[in-house]
Amino acid sequence: MSGPVAVGRAAATADVVCLGESMVTFLPSQPGRLADVPSFGRAIGGAESNVACALAAAGHRAKWVGRVGADGFGDHLVDAIAAYGVDTSAVRRDPGRPTGIYFRTAADRATGTHEVAYYRAGSAASAMSPENVPYEDLLDARILHLTGITAALSADCLSLLRSLTGPRPDRPLISFDVNHRPHLWRAGDEGPGVLLDLARRADLVFVGEDEAEEAWGLRGADAIREALPEPAVLVVKQGSEGATVFSARRPEPRTGAPGSAPATSDTVTSVPALRVDVVAAVGAGDAFAAGFLSATLRELSVRDRVRHGHLMAAAVLTVPGDLTDPPARAHADELVALDDAAWGRLRLGPGWTAADRAGIDRSPAPQEVHPT
Repeated sequence: MSGPVAVGRAAATADVVCLGESMVTFLPSQPGRLADVPSFGRAIGGAESNVACALAAAGHRAKWVGRVGADGFGDHLVDAIAAYGVDTSAVRRDPGRPTGIYFRTAADRATGTHEVAYYRAGSAASAMSPENVPYEDLLDARILHLTGITAALSADCLSLLRSLTGPRPDRPLISFDVNHRPHLWRAGDEGPGVLLDLARRADLVFVGEDEAEEAWGLRGADAIREALPEPAVLVVKQGSEGATVFSARRPEPRTGAPGSAPATSDTVTSVPALRVDVVAAVGAGDAFAAGFLSATLRELSVRDRVRHGHLMAAAVLTVPGDLTDPPARAHADELVALDDAAWGRLRLGPGWTAADRAGIDRSPAPQEVHPT
C-alpha cells in the first residue's frame, strides 16, 4: 500500500469510526460576553462527531459511537449527526444521565475574551466504559478516531481509551487528536502525562505546537517528535504557518505496546497553510483532521493529505459554526494539485464552497482568489 501508514482492512463496515461525546451547543446571536448575549442559536458540537460529519459529507462511510441521554437534546444530536450521512446505529441512550450542552461566545478560543460555559458534568457520555460500548462497532473500521477530550471526561472513559489503544490483533489504525483541554481535567489528575501516553500508543497523531508547549513544555516540531517517536505518522499543526508531518518508514499499524516499535527514520513534510478570512475559529482542528483522514483513506501523498486538511479547515473557518459542507472532492483535488506558488496565492473567504454546492464549475486558475 502506498503512503506512510496503511489503513485497516478494506472489508470493514466503516471507513472511520469516531468515538466521543457530542453535545448540543448554543451559539451567540451577537459578539460579546455571555452575560450580554441576548439569545443563542442551537447547533451541535463535539470533536469526534465533527470529524464523522465532515467525513460523511465528503463521501466516506463514517460512524459515530457515543452515549446520549434519553432526552430531547439526545434526540436532536442523533438526528442532526445522522442527517450528515453518519451511521449512528451504535449510539447508546442513558436513561439516568443527561445529554451534555454548552454555550460559547463568538470570540476566537485563543483569545482572552473567549468564554465557554459547559454543562456536561455527569453527562451520559461521561459514563462510557469498556463494559458498555459496542466493541464490535469500534473495531470494524479501517480507522478508529479518538481524542484526548474523551480521556478527560471520567476514569471510565480513560479506561476505555486505554483499552482501545492497547495491543490487539484486530485493532484498526488508531488516529488520536491530543485536544488538550486543561479545564476538563479534574483536580489532581495528570492530564498531560495521560495524553502523552495515549498518543504514544496511537498510529496517527494530531497535535498543535501550542498545546504541546502548554501540556508538555515542548517547543517546536522536532522536540514533539522526540517525545513521540512511536506513532507512524505525527502531524504537528502550526496554526497559520501550516503543518509539519513526520512519517516513519513503517508501512503497517503497530499491534504491540508503546515503545515496541520506535521510529528509526522519518520523512519530514512541511506544508504551508492557506490565507483565510476567518469568521470563527471553532472546529477548524476537527475539520483539518477529517481532511487528512479522508486523503489517507484515498492513499494520497503526505503533502496532499495536509493540503486537504487545510482546505477542510478553511471551509469551517469561513462559517460561524463547528460544521459546514466540505468543498466538492473534484474542486478540492484541483486546488490540492496547484503548484506551490499558486497554492500560496490562494485566499479563501466566506462563500468559497458555495459554488460547489450549486454545481458550478470552479476549476481554479493559478492566480485564483476565492470570494471573501
